[in-house]
Order: sequence, then structure tokens, then C-alpha cells
Amino acid sequence: MNAPDLQPAGATGSPLPRFLITIDTEGDNLWAKPREVTTRNSRFLPRFQELCEAHGLKPTYLVNHEMARCPVFVELARDARARGTAEVGMHLHAWDSPPLEPLTADDLHHHPYLIEYPEPIMRRKIAHLTGLLEDTFGVKMTSHRAGRWAFDATYAELLMEHGYTVDCSVTPHVSWRGHAGAPGGAGGSDYRDFPEEPYLIARQRPGGAGTAALLEVPVTIRERGDALSRWLEGRTAERNPVRRVVNRLRPFRAWLRPNGWNRRSMLWLVERVAEERAPCAEFMLHSSEFMPGGSPTFPDERSIESLYRDLECLFAAVRGRFVGATLKEFHRWLGERAGPLRQGPTPARAIPAPA
Repeated sequence: MNAPDLQPAGATGSPLPRFLITIDTEGDNLWAKPREVTTRNSRFLPRFQELCEAHGLKPTYLVNHEMARCPVFVELARDARARGTAEVGMHLHAWDSPPLEPLTADDLHHHPYLIEYPEPIMRRKIAHLTGLLEDTFGVKMTSHRAGRWAFDATYAELLMEHGYTVDCSVTPHVSWRGHAGAPGGAGGSDYRDFPEEPYLIARQRPGGAGTAALLEVPVTIRERGDALSRWLEGRTAERNPVRRVVNRLRPFRAWLRPNGWNRRSMLWLVERVAEERAPCAEFMLHSSEFMPGGSPTFPDERSIESLYRDLECLFAAVRGRFVGATLKEFHRWLGERAGPLRQGPTPARAIPAPA
């Protein structure tokens, strides 16, 4: 479905901020750590694609190995990309993305981070999935998000070697250290001190000067501690009393990511981004979250219908205030708007050194 009353992003000099939709496109309910991964959620994506197009928005599907080999998804993505209504990028799950070289006694159980593998294996995995995606979709891969949000300087360097220009792995205010990968490892990446807005990362290790070549576009996350936050915490507590205690000990963290109870929080984020005059707002979700039972968050048809009501409300709120764009289009627009992109304000801590 096209939205003829809206000009495509990248074809207009509109100064409005961009609304970026990023979808981690992967197998069904990977939170359950299945031994055999299925891709039934691909059949639920046309509804979402049609909704985006109806609002003049353009998802970037960040695709992992099993979805790159799923005929249903490939047909959808090829069609949307050919019509200029979506982008395909890379999303790499190290534990089951070829070449398969086990890191732990059971990678399918532990889901080790790519940054925990030796550099030669990281390079081969990135090369293989990049090649598969480019052969499948007939276009150069330029956008990326790390599996399980794990990113470091080595990963960034390898992406640049393969021609990637945009990464969206950073989650400001969030540390994944407590989320284990390989047993005995350091856990995930810590992004608590990272910028909220897009910036160019340093090419070399932290503390070293380098040539910036990769634009980091963090997921839109803000912290707040007002009355609405406390109300949202109360809603959360109805489902999980333990989480209520945790939330009381820190500011409420608002993500531009639907979870079934945060519509007001997402609308607040859109307002906040507009007030900040930030260049973009970045939404994220997993492809499996559009399928009943495809995730713990949306377990049935009722929860999916509630999700779509939230999406309708959110997308209506951004219409006329933002311009829909893919990550590639945003990179181009930002460069045209600001001239040659320069390093961000905090390159020394933009990407941590390997643990």
C-alpha cells in the first residue's frame, strides 16, 4: 500500500526529524531458546508493513540467518525494497549463524555474544551473513544491529571493513552486563554513559584518535522520574511485584518499544524528541512480536490486537511531525543536512574495547 499524499524520505529537503523503525527480523520466540528455529512470524509481517506504508513510514528490517533463508520473508522484503518502502540490513546471532564453530558446551542454550568469539571467527560470521543477505536481496548491506545488543571496537572495525555505514546497537542508559553469554564471560555491553542522539564513533580503540566511518543511531530511550513514570511503574507492578521494587530504586526508563502497557510512555518520548529538536526518533521491535505466541510479551491474539492499537496511536502522533525514513536514508539526509559527518562528542567512550 502506498501513501500518495506523502513524499518519500530522502526525496525532500524537509527539516522535520526522521522517524526510524527498526525491526530485529529473526525466528520465532527465541527467548525460549528453541533447539530448532522456525520462521512462522514471517507470515504476520505484511500487516505491519501495510500499516507503516499507510502512515508514510519505512521499516528497516535487520535480518538474521534463518530469516534470510525464509522464502515468505524474502518475498515480502524484496517487494517492499523494490518499491522504496523498506530497507534490509543485518542482525547477527552468533550462536547459530554460519560458520558454526562452538564457543561453549551448548551455544543454543547460552546464546554467546559475537564479541566473545575470537576475531577471526567474528570476521567469518560477518562476511558470511553479509554475503548471504547481499546475494538474496541484490543490494549492498549498509545498516546493522548486533545480536543481543553486544558491540565493541573490534565489531565496529569489522563492520566498516565490510562497508557498513550505520549501526543501531546502542541502548542509552542500559547495561547488559547482567545478561550472561558464555559461562564465565563478562556479560553484555554497558551503554549507561553513551549519547542518546546519533554520533560518529571513533574507528580506533577508546582513547585513540581515528577516522570516523560508522554512524551510531541509538534506540530512543530516556530516563524520567515524574508522576507519569510512577503511574507506569504501578501498572508494571500489577504484573510483577519484584520489578516494582527495582523500579523504585532508579528513574523510570522509557523505550520507544511497545510492550503492551507503555503507550503513554511512547507518546511522551515522541514529544520529548520533538522538544529536544533531535534529528530522529528510533523505534524497535522484533519480527516475532507481531505473531501471537511469538514472544513472551505478546502471547495471544488479544495482545497482538492491543499492540496494533498502540501502533496506530503512535504512528498517528508522528504523522506530520516526523518524516519516515530507513536507516540508509537517514544517514544520507543527516550528511546532506550537516555537511560531512564528523566524530561525535564522546568518541573515546563511544565503543568499548573488547573485554
